[in-house]
Amino acid sequence: MWWMMGENGGHYCSKKSDDLCGTQESDRGFGISRLCCILRGVDLKSVLFLLVIMPMCVLGVYINALKISYFLRPLWESPPKPFHEIPHYHHENASMESLCKLHGWRTREYPRRVYDAVLFSTEVELLTIRWKELYPYVTQFVLLESNSTFTGLPKPLVFAGHRDEFKFIEPRLTYGSIGGRFKKGEKNPFYEEAYQRIALDQLLRIAGITDDDLLIMSDVDEIPSRHTINLLRWCDDIPQILHLRLKNYLYSFEFPVDDKSWRASVHRYQTGKTRYAHYRQSDVILADSGWHCSFCFRRISEFVFKMKAYSHYDRVRFAHYLNPKRVQRVICSGADLFDMIPEEYTFKDIIGKMGPIPHSYSAVHLPAYLLENAERYKFLLPGNCLRDEE
Repeated sequence: MWWMMGENGGHYCSKKSDDLCGTQESDRGFGISRLCCILRGVDLKSVLFLLVIMPMCVLGVYINALKISYFLRPLWESPPKPFHEIPHYHHENASMESLCKLHGWRTREYPRRVYDAVLFSTEVELLTIRWKELYPYVTQFVLLESNSTFTGLPKPLVFAGHRDEFKFIEPRLTYGSIGGRFKKGEKNPFYEEAYQRIALDQLLRIAGITDDDLLIMSDVDEIPSRHTINLLRWCDDIPQILHLRLKNYLYSFEFPVDDKSWRASVHRYQTGKTRYAHYRQSDVILADSGWHCSFCFRRISEFVFKMKAYSHYDRVRFAHYLNPKRVQRVICSGADLFDMIPEEYTFKDIIGKMGPIPHSYSAVHLPAYLLENAERYKFLLPGNCLRDEE
């Protein structure tokens, strides 16, 4: 017989089974025997898969969960409804009557008043370029700043500290500051942002805005062109709410992304109805109306602060993203500071935008004040990607 009874009624394997599977000499010996018997039937490749490859895959998914989510976005989110795009006609030698007529609008006997209202954080250079661009046609500049970022980080009142640099608009300036709420445990930065936008509504009323005045709603880095605002203030029958299609740039005007920026808008003010907001409020948009220069800062420290302070701070998944040397390297390469997948709604658009942004060496059709002061603002122009450290 190939097996034998043990002294205590147990059994053990013959030499053909390596004398392990049935041994019960001790609890420890029995456990080892069982493990050996189990492993005898397991392929080495399976063991490697379970103990090495599988954990690596789980770790990879954890590290890149946000990127995977953005890449698969077309599967779970449909594109928004397309805007009705109004062609934009302009030439410096064309009369306003001709331009209004080309857009299907009538010419007014006198221009509307224009209010430019912004929430300000730290972008002194871009604010200067914006206000110089719009200065000829804006009736009142309205600015609100807080001692808190949208993410609840304390910050100084930067504009108040630089106010002497803006004496050219002082007679037309309505300035306000607001204290941050600094609520513990509140992790949604959009609550703080909404709180500040409500305060900006109140500041506009203090500034004296009235019905049918034009109100520009856009962030500091979303700069309408002056001829766009002049057109809208002189033409009648323009939409009550008109979004502005802006050219998207990243880091400087050396890196054009696309022309899909749409959040900036111009409103014909209505008392009790118009509310300052930064989301889609109509289906009508005017083509080629200005520039959106995102993360366009002079100093590396400003990039790091913005990465921690703005509403999408959750994209800073690892501490090394904030390393100044990495930030500088990413800027000059035109890559993404957050190592993100492009935010698009089709796989074609996502794949088409993956990788660094191609360099552009054109500085045509940019804000006039920027070109007139090119040496001062050279960090915004092609060929000047290196930033100051502080």
